Parts: sequence; structure tokens; C-alpha cells
Amino acid sequence: MATTLCEANEAANAARAAGRDALEPHVLAKIRNRYLGALARGHDDTKGKHGPLADTARTLIGRFERHEDMILRFATDLRVPFTNNLAERDQRPVKVQQRTSGGCWRTLQGLIDFAVVQSYLSTVGKWGLDKLDALEQLFTTGAWLPPALTPHSTAAAA
Repeated sequence: MATTLCEANEAANAARAAGRDALEPHVLAKIRNRYLGALARGHDDTKGKHGPLADTARTLIGRFERHEDMILRFATDLRVPFTNNLAERDQRPVKVQQRTSGGCWRTLQGLIDFAVVQSYLSTVGKWGLDKLDALEQLFTTGAWLPPALTPHSTAAAA
């Protein structure tokens, strides 16, 4: 299954690089066939086996069956990334702070302040700016804001 998903990701990346908005039907059919083949092999490999590992494998196979559309979304809709690493990276500072503070925030206002600062720094980073420079600007000349979309740039984006 891992090989199938990695190869599907390579096909999706190649299609994006070529400027296509979808995979060719025969490529998508090949991915789905390999996906279903991996599920069938998983069923065969766990048939008649008992124990925690076999139970866990069957649970995973069931999830792959139930959530096929969500798992392969990156291949059926090329706007969807293969991983959600960007979202996970945005959550990491919050989880680290929560872990180091004993699992809770002392005040609701402290949580709000932390979230505002993290959101600002995350946005600055996604625009390719240095976070330290943005903080310096914040405390000297004012907050950095993304460029406003003009009617011309809005039409170009559409």
C-alpha cells in the first residue's frame, strides 16, 4: 500500500508540474486497481491469523476500505496535497507550549495572545519573510500585512 500511495503521489506531482488539473483516466484507474490489490493482499495475509498484530492489520485494512475516497483525494483532486504537514507544522508550537506548561493554559487571555502571535508568525513565514524581521517591524513601525488584492490582481487570480 505504501508503494502504491507513493507512486500515486509521484503521478500527481508530475501532472501538477505539467499544468494539468487532473490525472489521466488510465493513470487514475491504475492507481485504484493497485490500491484495491493492496487491500486484497492485506485480507489474504491476515486470513486465519489471530493476535494483536493481525487485529491491528485488519483494523487498518477496514479503514483503508471505508476511507478510500479521502485517502486518494490527492490523486482525484490535484489541488489537495499528499500530506497535511503544513497544518501539522502550524499546530506544533501550540502542542509544545501546552506540553511545557503542564497541559493547560493559565488564563484564557494568555491562550488568545499566544494564538494571535503564532498566527501572525505562521502567516509571515508562509509569505517567505523572516519571522524575526517581522517581529522587529511589529514593535517598531507596525504590523506587516499581506498585500491587498487590487481588482486587477483579483481578476488575474481568477
